[in-house]
Amino acid sequence: MPELEQALAEVAAEMAERTDRGNVATYIPQLGKVDPKKFGIAAVTNDGRVLLAGDADQPFSIQSVSKVFTLTLALGKVGDALWHRVGREPSGNPFNSIVQLEHENGIPRNPFINAGAIVISDILLAGHQPREAIGEILRFVQFLADDDTIIIDREVAASERATGYRNFALANYMKSFGNLHHEPELALGVYFHHCAIAMSCRQLAMAGRFLANGGRNPATGHSVVSTERARRIGALMLTCGHYDGSGDFAFRVGIPGKSGVGGGILGIVPGVASLAVWSPGLNENGNSKLGSIALEKLARMMNWSIFAP
Repeated sequence: MPELEQALAEVAAEMAERTDRGNVATYIPQLGKVDPKKFGIAAVTNDGRVLLAGDADQPFSIQSVSKVFTLTLALGKVGDALWHRVGREPSGNPFNSIVQLEHENGIPRNPFINAGAIVISDILLAGHQPREAIGEILRFVQFLADDDTIIIDREVAASERATGYRNFALANYMKSFGNLHHEPELALGVYFHHCAIAMSCRQLAMAGRFLANGGRNPATGHSVVSTERARRIGALMLTCGHYDGSGDFAFRVGIPGKSGVGGGILGIVPGVASLAVWSPGLNENGNSKLGSIALEKLARMMNWSIFAP
């Protein structure tokens, strides 16, 4: 697929020239130290090609991109019972908003906003100590990427805990409604650590392969989730994966995607490829500014869209 390799190179070259790179997430001190000039992009196609450009092998904090993997793991544990505790609607509010929880009795709008992901962490805690749940999440991500060198950045996790006052508020508020079954600090310990997983674009695109291939690992043919569940996870990524910027991302890019405030985005082209892009500077919605632009350009160049005939 030489045209994709060329497209990635062109996009990376164009992004390297741009000066409007957004702002790094300084509210998590460790993320504020990342060089805003970094840019990487990777594509892993369903026929096994791994194509890279820019800083695609440099690890970064995937932050909320990890919520795709924790959701997948939690659905495997409790199935559709999960939806009694978490909704499936776009929030229309910032990712750390507490406003809707009061009106909606402590039920988060979706699993990709912070409140929803804290409930998912609470589900994964069932029957485990936090250390065990964190280990299970990390092993699952390593399994998906076929790479046991992936780690959790302990300094980032500590930095998040030290400054995560609003997440503590969200967790305590949901606990008051009975939607956390463990103590808030335990669920938050799992949450902060899975957000601190460090991966490169190559590793992240590898981990997303199953979603581009109907729930199966295209390298082995083994099923990770059912085809129906892969579609539903993709639907949530499209409608909720970029917080209150999800509609604009769907409009401009037209593929499922999940962003994180570390500057990463996992994109899925169903039946074709898993994509990962990283640029640490964020836009006003907390999504990678250049990453979003890069995926929009790449999708246009390759004529990728789930809305295309």
